[in-house]
Amino acid sequence: MSWARFGGRTAYDLVEVSHDIDELTTGFWAVVIDFEGSLTALRFARHGRRTVARPQDYAPWMPLTGAWSTTLERGAYVDGVDAVRAAIGRGEVYQVNLCRILSHDLPDDAYLPALAQLLTRGNPAPYAAVIHAPTEGVDIVCASPERYLRRAGNRLTSSPIKGTAVSAAEMLPKDYAENVMIADLVRNDLQRVCRPGTVVVDRLCGVEDHPGLVHLVTDVSGELLPEVSWRHILDASFPPGSVSGAPKSAALRIIGELEPVARGPYCGAIGWIDAERDEAELAVGIRTFWAEGGLSDRTLHFGAGAGITWGSDPSAEWEETQLKAARLIGLASGTVRP
Repeated sequence: MSWARFGGRTAYDLVEVSHDIDELTTGFWAVVIDFEGSLTALRFARHGRRTVARPQDYAPWMPLTGAWSTTLERGAYVDGVDAVRAAIGRGEVYQVNLCRILSHDLPDDAYLPALAQLLTRGNPAPYAAVIHAPTEGVDIVCASPERYLRRAGNRLTSSPIKGTAVSAAEMLPKDYAENVMIADLVRNDLQRVCRPGTVVVDRLCGVEDHPGLVHLVTDVSGELLPEVSWRHILDASFPPGSVSGAPKSAALRIIGELEPVARGPYCGAIGWIDAERDEAELAVGIRTFWAEGGLSDRTLHFGAGAGITWGSDPSAEWEETQLKAARLIGLASGTVRP
């Protein structure tokens, strides 16, 4: 059975699957948008507080005990950071988010919602989500701390994260500068679909505590222009600026040159759209596990990255990706207790 859960809201009774954003005109949809722009939206007939899958209904998550592979080993990642810094030195770009994908084979009987239950205890997140529809090619467990877009009527809000450290005291000037740079990019994105003069920065470089680390978070909001569609909104703002870079077009070109595989749901958008009410909550697809492959031959993936600027230290950026992955990979592998 296919279902989805976003915080305390559960959606069930799947009635339609769409890959066209223009078809999301009625009903409640669970949404996954790959970083590369591919959309899968699942319309559910019912949604509310009902629980469709309880922990006692399935076996607990069994730790993945083997080694995780990565698309960029330490040396390659450090070389990538150097390449980004060289591009910055040539004036091509100001900041690029450089990412790697970690992977592990999944046992045939692995059930991703059981991993979600583990993360709920060991890594609670404000934009936690489960979209369990393996027959539709979607099986995702998300523990994202970052809002991509919230829509409430004609109000649109984005909350980019830039700046990560073990504690607030360990934040560097580079972290604050990076946050301000991406906040300005997001402000410009929203101005393309919002009424002139309504886009404001509600919070700049706020410190948020999350399990094992802290982030700097900025809130940007604006009032949508009349007749703006979801296609207009996504064309203006996707992929999220915090996980691409600035200028966005140059950053995406460099990402394509340096990252050996597509990111998929990682760094894309994961969440829900209620077309009846003009409401939505879409998270940036970070701190996210997703399964790929056939039902009996699946691989689990998890992404980690860091924002690279001229002031970046290559080894420190590698360590930031390690920090971001450590707790969640540890929970999935049984080396970190929830």
